[in-house]
Amino acid sequence: MTDQNQPQDPGSNPAGPGGGKHHGKHPDQHHVPKPADEETAAVVSLDTAGGTMEPSAVPATAQSGKIPGGPETLARRIFTGSGMVSVLAVLLALILGGLLIAFTDKQVGTTATYLLARPTDFLSAVWNAATRSYVALFQGSVFNPRGAGIGGQFAPLLETLTIATPLITAGLGVALAFRAGLFNIGAQGQIIMAGILAAWAGFALHLPVGLHLLLVLVAGIIGGAFWGGLAGYLKARTGAHEVILTIMFNYIALYLLRYLLNTPAFQRPGESNPISPILDPSAVYPQILGSQYRLHLGFLLAIASTVFVWWLLNRSTVGFEFRAVGANPKAAQTAGINVSRSTVLAMAIAGGLAGLSGVAQVAGTEKVLTDGVAATYGFDAITVALLGRSTPWGTFAAGLLFGAFRAGAVQMQIQTGTPIDIVLVVQSLIVLFIAAPPLVRAVFGLNPRRKKQPTAAKSKAAATTGGAA
Repeated sequence: MTDQNQPQDPGSNPAGPGGGKHHGKHPDQHHVPKPADEETAAVVSLDTAGGTMEPSAVPATAQSGKIPGGPETLARRIFTGSGMVSVLAVLLALILGGLLIAFTDKQVGTTATYLLARPTDFLSAVWNAATRSYVALFQGSVFNPRGAGIGGQFAPLLETLTIATPLITAGLGVALAFRAGLFNIGAQGQIIMAGILAAWAGFALHLPVGLHLLLVLVAGIIGGAFWGGLAGYLKARTGAHEVILTIMFNYIALYLLRYLLNTPAFQRPGESNPISPILDPSAVYPQILGSQYRLHLGFLLAIASTVFVWWLLNRSTVGFEFRAVGANPKAAQTAGINVSRSTVLAMAIAGGLAGLSGVAQVAGTEKVLTDGVAATYGFDAITVALLGRSTPWGTFAAGLLFGAFRAGAVQMQIQTGTPIDIVLVVQSLIVLFIAAPPLVRAVFGLNPRRKKQPTAAKSKAAATTGGAA
């Protein structure tokens, strides 16, 4: 005896897959699905065991783990992934920035007075204004064809790499904290503390070449790690929020720096301005491509830091604990991970990475300590980490992009008269769009949601239709 609940072979059942003795239909009346409905009919047949069972509440596609809407292609993953959203956010910000540049251009204002009579003049003026500014931005940050020789033509690129160096290392510190579930706004203070210790070791101590620079580097890393680890310790010990702690620590570090620069230990002899003595030649980063360019050893250390953070997060036990705590601290604690230790360690490492930015400033580009040693690198690092999606290489690329903005903005203002602050507007727009991925996907028509498969009711109706046809 054949169990009626067992699916029948369609070739051996004269009543067809619909089951003739259950529906009382003629054996020759088969339901032949249309080509466009073949996949849906196959799913319904699988879900109902050839029409012998009621359809389940959960579609068979979901039960099998298949994502509705067809196969997940590589192209679809690329164009709907977070990396592509970041690229499109930058593109959209540049478009809006170009419109802002055009609206402040005199030629655009002139052609706007007869827009309805000759709209092509207005559109051409808008295009020319935006293009001129962005070409000047490119020439000031990547390649200047009017430069003297190959060195002069690629000098803007080297300047971009120099400016990007502290952005990359500070951004890595913020990104690492993000991955551990911590919002580190204290990179500014960590850069300052690193700059204080590194500068003091550079001008107060007189050591042999190599050893002196190593001591400056270690002092800067320790200064940043201590300032970041202290915030992490207070959070782990008292439960204080790291955002409040790091913001307060920024102000403490800044005013401590201003105080020290007015003391005999840090102020340059014979100077009334708050500026330190010049670091010894043995305590500064060597220039990679010669003294005519500012690119220094700090950029190579930024690359090494990126590799280190990638290895730490993806290949080490400590990095796994950071990611687990960042994903769910309670679950991580239940699994036996020491959340407090991970918090302190993550903030200390993040501070040490930001400390490399302080060393790059005092030992690489400035070679002195001033109250503007951190500039706005600590706050820009937050944007860099967000744009890089808190991934090491994404942060590295975002640091290069923001370095190009900074390097090219000066040339853009010189050539076209465009205010340098337009770069800040573009950066702000990037942050806005990074914070709203659905908006970016909607603008470019990259909605990752697929067309929904038939619901349980539709599946049941399709099964009934298939059996009753």
